[in-house]
Amino acid sequence: MAAPHPDREPTDDAALMARIARGDRQAFDTLAARHLPRALAVARHILSDPSDAEEVAQDALLRLWTGASRFDPARAAVTTWLHRITLNLALDRRRRALRTRPARPLEDAAEIADTGTGALAVLEHRQLKSALAEGLRALPERQRAAFALTYAQELPAAEAAGTLGVSPRALEGLLRRARLFLRDWVQTRNA
Repeated sequence: MAAPHPDREPTDDAALMARIARGDRQAFDTLAARHLPRALAVARHILSDPSDAEEVAQDALLRLWTGASRFDPARAAVTTWLHRITLNLALDRRRRALRTRPARPLEDAAEIADTGTGALAVLEHRQLKSALAEGLRALPERQRAAFALTYAQELPAAEAAGTLGVSPRALEGLLRRARLFLRDWVQTRNA
C-alpha cells in the first residue's frame, strides 16, 4: 500500500501550520475542524453571549490563518497558541461589552431532576447555582480565565499556564484566589 502524499494527510499540527503559512487552504480547514470546538468552548466560558463567542472563535481562526508564518513550534504548541489568541480576543470583547452595556441577566439554570427532593432543597440548590454563576462573572479577568481553562476546559496545568503566559505556580495562585473569592461570594449571598 502506498504511503499518503505528505501534502494531503498531515496529522501533526505544526506541519499543518507550515502548510497554512504557504497559503494551503486545505491544511487550514483540517486544523480549523480539529480545533474550532475547543476555541469556541474557551470563548463561551469567558463571554455570556453565544454569538459573541462564535465571532471570537472565528476571529481567532482568522488570526491563525493570517499569522501562520509567525508561528514558532519551538515556543508553543498550536493549541496553546490558538487558546491564547482566543482568550485574548474574548477578554477584549468582554471588556468592551462591560464598558458599553449593562450586565445581562443570569441565564436560566438547568432544571434539577426530581428525585423526591423537597422544595426547600431544590430552592437552596438553585440559589447556590445562581450565586456561583454570578460569582464566576464577577471574578477578575485573569482568575476567570484561569478557572475556565483549568476547570471548564480541563486543560493540563502546563497548557493552561502557557495559554495565560504565566508559570504553573502563578496559575495555581490565580486558581487559589478564584476559589477563595467564589467561596466568600457564595457565603455572603447565601447568608
